Amino acid sequence: MPLIAEIIAVGTELLLGNIANTDAQDISQGLSELGINCYYHTTVGDNHDRLTNAIETAVSRADIIITTGGLGPTYDDITKETVCEAFDVKLVPHQPTLRRIESFFRRIGRPFTENNLKQAYLPEGCTALENNWGTAPGCAFYARGKHVVVLPGPPRECRPMFRNCAMPYLAALSESVLVSRNIRIFGMGESAVEQKLRERMRTSENPTIAPYAKDGEVLLRVTASAPDREGALRLTEPVVAEIADILGDIIYGVDVENLETLVHKLLKEKGHVLAVAESCTGGMIAARMTAVPGASDIFAGGVCAYQTSLKTSLLGISAQAIEHDGVVSKATARAMAASVCRATGATLGIGVTGLAGPGGDGSAVPVGTVFVALHDTLTGKTVTRSGNFGDERHRVRQMACNTALDMVRRHLQ
Repeated sequence: MPLIAEIIAVGTELLLGNIANTDAQDISQGLSELGINCYYHTTVGDNHDRLTNAIETAVSRADIIITTGGLGPTYDDITKETVCEAFDVKLVPHQPTLRRIESFFRRIGRPFTENNLKQAYLPEGCTALENNWGTAPGCAFYARGKHVVVLPGPPRECRPMFRNCAMPYLAALSESVLVSRNIRIFGMGESAVEQKLRERMRTSENPTIAPYAKDGEVLLRVTASAPDREGALRLTEPVVAEIADILGDIIYGVDVENLETLVHKLLKEKGHVLAVAESCTGGMIAARMTAVPGASDIFAGGVCAYQTSLKTSLLGISAQAIEHDGVVSKATARAMAASVCRATGATLGIGVTGLAGPGGDGSAVPVGTVFVALHDTLTGKTVTRSGNFGDERHRVRQMACNTALDMVRRHLQ
């Protein structure tokens, strides 16, 4: 039977909403890779009694209990003490940890205060999980028939410690491996995708198929379980192929990170350089393209011509043409795409103009209308796509970005 894990995130700041619980996300992803099911995420404040209750609940329904947070030197860092009390395990000094913490403070030139001794105490007989990203060590032990893993809370420490220290420990416990294939879709909503695949999703057991809506696109996750990674991967392959057959070219990639990463790869393969002229998206396309390492090889730059006057002065589009066609129009988008190629020497140019809302601009153009044009200097051709993406400003801009990148993807593929 697959092992079941529960994650207990400790920290009043999580409950107050001051910080997001990214630790649970990172750990859940790692558990999935190991073939360990995570059925519950629990968040509890820095309170002994409530944390004790959370631990007891986890003991009743999980094989592995993972805590994050509450390992610091201050009085309200109570996780280690409460966990040891709940599992009837002694806290004892761990000399290698003490020496490492003392060395850390000498290296950064700060005094080693007495309360830092608290971090050098670990459960008796545990496996110490060394923290090379901070001071508080983690640990793992077995008690009351449960495996317990205790990790620090700061994501910059928790994430690498889980990957490098806890996952090898947990890998030895699991008899199966889960492999997920990510099918990324743009051009069809989640409900429409689900409608096309409903029966397949309903009857699939291994692999399973699950849809997720993500920032204007859809992610389909195909997940298989097997004794080893190669076997799980083989189980996913016919299902991924079948879905590709059903959905066709709205699938922009399998196991690719995002649209901009795929576009970066295609531009490099085809020898193209891209430039963008953005109005309603305000530089979002340029930001996404330059977030990909090596962008200077395939991205010339961008012009954020938000005001109409800059479309004229920076891009050289005639004021009369804009007045005749409208600033939010197919003609203006096409002129922006061609002009940014001339200005930068790029071989491909994107022009985006739209009305992101929530208010209108006094014209007859409905809020949410966007025009996107793609110009290819090598062929002299320009293609345009338009749509109305509603009246929620962030969604309109996000969909405009995705549309632009998808147009480049389709053009190059």
